[in-house]
Amino acid sequence: MQRDDSRVLEPAGAFQALPEPPATLCELAAGAGVTINGDAPWDIQVLDARAYRRILAQGSLGFGEAYMDGLWECRRLDQLFDCLLRSRADEKIDGGLRLRLLGDVLRHSLFNLQSSRRAFQVGERHYDIGNDVFEAMLDPTLSYSCAYWHDAASLRDAQQKKLDMICRKLELKPGERLLEIGCG
Repeated sequence: MQRDDSRVLEPAGAFQALPEPPATLCELAAGAGVTINGDAPWDIQVLDARAYRRILAQGSLGFGEAYMDGLWECRRLDQLFDCLLRSRADEKIDGGLRLRLLGDVLRHSLFNLQSSRRAFQVGERHYDIGNDVFEAMLDPTLSYSCAYWHDAASLRDAQQKKLDMICRKLELKPGERLLEIGCG
């Protein structure tokens, strides 16, 4: 830092003042006893102005995702959510915010490329290609899920180790069956 008359010059990017939070969000938070950038442990500390846009555009989903993306923080999340839930903040959204949220919901509903019809088309294109492709890239059981590679020398061994481990963990007994459909 250098002093220039009465101003303090900060290194580039060291600090940028955030704009004032939107009045709609301030009112909604205040109704729950929460202050945006306040001093209470349950108050939200906004670190990036993009948080406001996310919350306005996506409501509670945007609120949660903005937190996960590090756009805001709170010292006591448990107390924050207690305040928000007790005040039923999600039910108090009105006026412009509700209109924006409705617009967002409509946009996602009208232009959702993941409709049931589209999902069937994608499934046909990616999986209805014949067993010869799967036989060339999978083990003999055609397991299309993660294998367990600890001490395995081949894909076949790794898939067998996975199935053995699953059966042991479930304590399956002779005659019992398990359909393994994969989970990533």
